[in-house]
Amino acid sequence: MQKMKTSKMATRINKYLSEVGFCSRREADKLIEDGKVTINGEITEIGTKVEEGDQVEVKGQRIIKSIKHKNIYLAFNKPVGIVCTTDRKIEPDNVIDFIKYPKRIFPIGRLDKPSEGLIFLTNDGDIVNKILRARNNHEKEYIVSVNRTINEDFLWNMSNGVEILDTKTKNCFVKQLGQKKFKIIITQGLNRQIRRMCESLGYRVRSLKRVRIMNIKLDVPTGKYREFTKKELIELNRLLENSSKTY
Repeated sequence: MQKMKTSKMATRINKYLSEVGFCSRREADKLIEDGKVTINGEITEIGTKVEEGDQVEVKGQRIIKSIKHKNIYLAFNKPVGIVCTTDRKIEPDNVIDFIKYPKRIFPIGRLDKPSEGLIFLTNDGDIVNKILRARNNHEKEYIVSVNRTINEDFLWNMSNGVEILDTKTKNCFVKQLGQKKFKIIITQGLNRQIRRMCESLGYRVRSLKRVRIMNIKLDVPTGKYREFTKKELIELNRLLENSSKTY
Protein backbone atom coordinates (compact mmCIF):
# COMPACT_ATOMS: atom_id res chain seq x y z
CA MET A 1 0.00 0.00 0.00
CA GLN A 2 1.26 3.45 -0.89
CA LYS A 3 2.42 5.63 1.97
CA MET A 4 0.51 8.84 2.62
CA LYS A 5 2.52 11.94 1.78
CA THR A 6 2.62 14.88 4.17
CA SER A 7 4.60 17.56 2.34
CA LYS A 8 3.10 21.04 2.71
CA MET A 9 3.49 21.50 -1.06
CA ALA A 10 1.61 18.28 -1.83
CA THR A 11 -1.93 18.21 -3.25
CA ARG A 12 -4.57 15.58 -2.56
CA ILE A 13 -4.91 13.30 -5.59
CA ASN A 14 -8.62 14.07 -6.10
CA LYS A 15 -7.92 17.82 -6.01
CA TYR A 16 -4.97 17.35 -8.38
CA LEU A 17 -7.16 15.57 -10.95
CA SER A 18 -9.81 18.29 -10.72
CA GLU A 19 -7.26 21.11 -11.02
CA VAL A 20 -5.80 19.68 -14.22
CA GLY A 21 -9.31 19.43 -15.66
CA PHE A 22 -9.42 15.64 -15.84
CA CYS A 23 -12.62 15.18 -13.79
CA SER A 24 -14.47 16.41 -10.71
CA ARG A 25 -13.26 15.45 -7.23
CA ARG A 26 -16.27 13.15 -6.82
CA GLU A 27 -15.42 11.33 -10.05
CA ALA A 28 -11.75 11.21 -9.02
CA ASP A 29 -12.67 9.48 -5.76
CA LYS A 30 -14.64 6.87 -7.70
CA LEU A 31 -11.67 6.21 -10.00
CA ILE A 32 -9.39 5.91 -6.98
CA GLU A 33 -11.76 3.49 -5.24
CA ASP A 34 -11.84 1.38 -8.40
CA GLY A 35 -8.03 1.15 -8.39
CA LYS A 36 -7.66 3.02 -11.69
CA VAL A 37 -5.32 5.76 -10.44
CA THR A 38 -1.59 5.29 -9.86
CA ILE A 39 1.15 7.53 -8.52
CA ASN A 40 4.65 6.57 -9.62
CA GLY A 41 3.36 3.22 -10.80
CA GLU A 42 1.58 2.27 -7.55
CA ILE A 43 -2.20 2.08 -7.12
CA THR A 44 -3.16 4.96 -4.87
CA GLU A 45 -5.91 5.51 -2.32
CA ILE A 46 -8.21 8.35 -1.30
CA GLY A 47 -6.29 11.01 0.61
CA THR A 48 -2.90 10.31 -0.94
CA LYS A 49 -1.07 13.47 -1.94
CA VAL A 50 0.78 14.30 -5.13
CA GLU A 51 4.11 16.09 -4.97
CA GLU A 52 6.07 17.89 -7.66
CA GLY A 53 7.75 15.36 -9.93
CA ASP A 54 5.27 12.54 -9.21
CA GLN A 55 3.94 10.62 -12.19
CA VAL A 56 0.15 10.32 -12.09
CA GLU A 57 -1.75 7.97 -14.39
CA VAL A 58 -5.46 7.21 -14.78
CA LYS A 59 -6.27 3.94 -16.55
CA GLY A 60 -2.70 3.96 -17.84
CA GLN A 61 -2.96 7.50 -19.23
CA ARG A 62 -0.30 9.95 -18.03
CA ILE A 63 -1.81 13.07 -16.45
CA ILE A 64 0.28 16.19 -16.80
CA LYS A 65 -0.53 19.45 -15.04
CA SER A 66 -0.20 22.32 -17.49
CA ILE A 67 0.84 25.76 -16.28
CA LYS A 68 -1.32 27.30 -19.02
CA HIS A 69 -4.47 25.46 -17.91
CA LYS A 70 -7.50 27.62 -18.81
CA ASN A 71 -10.86 27.06 -17.21
CA ILE A 72 -13.72 26.27 -19.60
CA TYR A 73 -17.38 26.89 -18.78
CA LEU A 74 -20.07 25.83 -21.26
CA ALA A 75 -23.87 26.10 -21.20
CA PHE A 76 -25.26 23.17 -23.22
CA ASN A 77 -28.85 22.44 -24.27
CA LYS A 78 -28.98 18.66 -23.81
CA PRO A 79 -31.36 16.79 -26.12
CA VAL A 80 -33.56 13.93 -24.95
CA GLY A 81 -31.64 10.64 -25.25
CA ILE A 82 -28.19 11.96 -24.38
CA VAL A 83 -26.62 10.75 -21.12
CA CYS A 84 -24.63 13.05 -18.83
CA THR A 85 -21.59 10.85 -18.31
CA THR A 86 -17.92 10.90 -19.23
CA ASP A 87 -17.74 7.09 -19.45
CA ARG A 88 -17.72 6.72 -23.22
CA LYS A 89 -17.24 2.95 -23.17
CA ILE A 90 -20.29 2.17 -21.04
CA GLU A 91 -22.72 4.64 -22.61
CA PRO A 92 -22.49 5.34 -26.36
CA ASP A 93 -25.03 8.19 -26.23
CA ASN A 94 -22.89 10.25 -23.87
CA VAL A 95 -22.61 14.01 -23.72
CA ILE A 96 -18.87 14.07 -24.40
CA ASP A 97 -19.09 12.26 -27.73
CA PHE A 98 -22.14 14.31 -28.69
CA ILE A 99 -20.46 17.67 -28.13
CA LYS A 100 -17.01 16.66 -29.44
CA TYR A 101 -15.36 19.56 -27.62
CA PRO A 102 -11.63 19.75 -28.45
CA LYS A 103 -10.53 19.80 -24.79
CA ARG A 104 -11.38 17.49 -21.89
CA ILE A 105 -14.51 18.65 -20.05
CA PHE A 106 -17.11 17.02 -17.81
CA PRO A 107 -20.72 17.79 -16.86
CA ILE A 108 -21.71 19.46 -13.60
CA GLY A 109 -24.53 17.34 -12.26
CA ARG A 110 -26.95 15.38 -14.38
CA LEU A 111 -30.10 15.47 -16.43
CA ASP A 112 -31.57 12.00 -16.88
CA LYS A 113 -31.79 10.50 -20.37
CA PRO A 114 -35.50 11.34 -21.01
CA SER A 115 -34.99 14.97 -19.87
CA GLU A 116 -33.62 17.94 -21.80
CA GLY A 117 -32.32 21.42 -21.27
CA LEU A 118 -29.51 23.29 -19.57
CA ILE A 119 -26.44 21.56 -18.20
CA PHE A 120 -23.02 23.00 -17.47
CA LEU A 121 -19.80 21.46 -18.71
CA THR A 122 -16.39 22.50 -17.43
CA ASN A 123 -12.81 21.48 -16.71
CA ASP A 124 -12.88 23.31 -13.36
CA GLY A 125 -13.28 20.59 -10.76
CA ASP A 126 -13.46 23.01 -7.84
CA ILE A 127 -16.68 24.65 -9.00
CA VAL A 128 -18.62 21.37 -9.26
CA ASN A 129 -19.41 20.66 -5.62
CA LYS A 130 -20.13 24.32 -4.85
CA ILE A 131 -22.92 24.24 -7.43
CA LEU A 132 -24.23 20.76 -6.64
CA ARG A 133 -24.45 20.71 -2.85
CA ALA A 134 -28.10 21.19 -1.83
CA ARG A 135 -27.25 23.11 1.34
CA ASN A 136 -25.86 25.90 -0.83
CA ASN A 137 -29.44 26.58 -2.01
CA HIS A 138 -28.64 27.23 -5.66
CA GLU A 139 -31.75 27.47 -7.81
CA LYS A 140 -32.56 25.25 -10.79
CA GLU A 141 -35.66 26.04 -12.83
CA TYR A 142 -37.66 23.53 -14.91
CA ILE A 143 -40.67 23.51 -17.22
CA VAL A 144 -42.62 20.28 -16.82
CA SER A 145 -45.56 18.72 -18.67
CA VAL A 146 -47.60 15.90 -17.09
CA ASN A 147 -50.13 13.40 -18.31
CA ARG A 148 -53.28 14.83 -16.72
CA THR A 149 -54.84 18.06 -15.54
CA ILE A 150 -53.09 19.81 -12.68
CA ASN A 151 -55.21 20.71 -9.64
CA GLU A 152 -54.71 22.84 -6.52
CA ASP A 153 -53.78 19.82 -4.37
CA PHE A 154 -50.98 18.94 -6.78
CA LEU A 155 -49.60 22.50 -6.74
CA TRP A 156 -49.80 22.73 -2.93
CA ASN A 157 -48.09 19.39 -2.36
CA MET A 158 -45.33 20.03 -4.89
CA SER A 159 -44.67 23.43 -3.26
CA ASN A 160 -44.70 22.24 0.34
CA GLY A 161 -42.76 18.98 0.09
CA VAL A 162 -43.36 15.43 -1.05
CA GLU A 163 -42.17 12.20 0.55
CA ILE A 164 -39.68 10.48 -1.77
CA LEU A 165 -36.54 8.42 -1.21
CA ASP A 166 -37.15 8.26 2.55
CA THR A 167 -37.12 12.04 2.91
CA LYS A 168 -39.39 15.03 2.38
CA THR A 169 -38.43 17.45 -0.36
CA LYS A 170 -37.77 21.07 0.53
CA ASN A 171 -40.39 23.74 0.00
CA CYS A 172 -40.07 25.17 -3.50
CA PHE A 173 -41.69 27.56 -5.97
CA VAL A 174 -44.31 26.05 -8.28
CA LYS A 175 -46.48 27.91 -10.80
CA GLN A 176 -49.07 26.48 -13.19
CA LEU A 177 -48.45 27.46 -16.81
CA GLY A 178 -51.19 25.49 -18.52
CA GLN A 179 -53.73 22.75 -17.96
CA LYS A 180 -50.97 20.10 -17.78
CA LYS A 181 -47.83 22.27 -17.55
CA PHE A 182 -46.02 23.95 -14.65
CA LYS A 183 -42.80 25.69 -13.70
CA ILE A 184 -40.82 24.55 -10.66
CA ILE A 185 -37.71 26.01 -9.01
CA ILE A 186 -35.81 23.67 -6.69
CA THR A 187 -32.56 23.84 -4.74
CA GLN A 188 -32.13 20.11 -4.16
CA GLY A 189 -30.72 17.52 -6.51
CA LEU A 190 -32.26 14.22 -5.44
CA ASN A 191 -32.20 11.40 -7.98
CA ARG A 192 -34.98 11.98 -10.55
CA GLN A 193 -36.51 14.34 -7.98
CA ILE A 194 -39.24 16.05 -10.00
CA ARG A 195 -40.33 12.84 -11.72
CA ARG A 196 -40.54 11.05 -8.36
CA MET A 197 -42.46 13.95 -6.81
CA CYS A 198 -45.02 13.84 -9.61
CA GLU A 199 -45.32 10.05 -9.46
CA SER A 200 -45.95 10.14 -5.72
CA LEU A 201 -48.96 12.39 -6.40
CA GLY A 202 -50.33 10.16 -9.17
CA TYR A 203 -48.95 12.09 -12.16
CA ARG A 204 -46.53 10.99 -14.87
CA VAL A 205 -44.05 13.39 -16.45
CA ARG A 206 -44.42 13.70 -20.22
CA SER A 207 -41.58 16.19 -20.72
CA LEU A 208 -39.07 17.89 -18.45
CA LYS A 209 -36.81 20.75 -19.49
CA ARG A 210 -34.31 22.63 -17.34
CA VAL A 211 -34.27 26.29 -18.36
CA ARG A 212 -32.07 27.90 -15.72
CA ILE A 213 -29.27 27.11 -13.28
CA MET A 214 -28.63 29.94 -10.83
CA ASN A 215 -28.07 33.09 -12.95
CA ILE A 216 -27.56 31.33 -16.27
CA LYS A 217 -30.58 30.83 -18.54
CA LEU A 218 -31.06 28.42 -21.42
CA ASP A 219 -30.77 30.45 -24.62
CA VAL A 220 -29.23 28.12 -27.23
CA PRO A 221 -30.97 25.66 -29.58
CA THR A 222 -31.27 21.99 -28.66
CA GLY A 223 -27.94 20.20 -29.11
CA LYS A 224 -25.91 23.44 -29.10
CA TYR A 225 -23.65 25.04 -26.52
CA ARG A 226 -22.00 28.36 -25.78
CA GLU A 227 -19.38 29.69 -23.38
CA PHE A 228 -20.45 31.64 -20.31
CA THR A 229 -20.23 35.37 -20.87
CA LYS A 230 -17.82 37.37 -18.73
CA LYS A 231 -20.78 39.00 -16.98
CA GLU A 232 -22.37 35.60 -16.23
CA LEU A 233 -19.12 34.22 -14.82
CA ILE A 234 -18.62 37.24 -12.57
CA GLU A 235 -22.17 36.89 -11.21
CA LEU A 236 -21.82 33.11 -10.85
CA ASN A 237 -18.64 33.52 -8.80
CA ARG A 238 -20.39 36.12 -6.65
CA LEU A 239 -23.23 33.70 -5.95
CA LEU A 240 -20.71 30.97 -5.11
CA GLU A 241 -18.61 33.12 -2.76
CA ASN A 242 -20.17 31.72 0.41
CA SER A 243 -20.81 28.22 -0.93
CA SER A 244 -19.17 25.27 0.75
CA LYS A 245 -17.32 22.52 -1.08
CA THR A 246 -17.15 18.83 -0.19
CA TYR A 247 -13.49 19.16 0.66
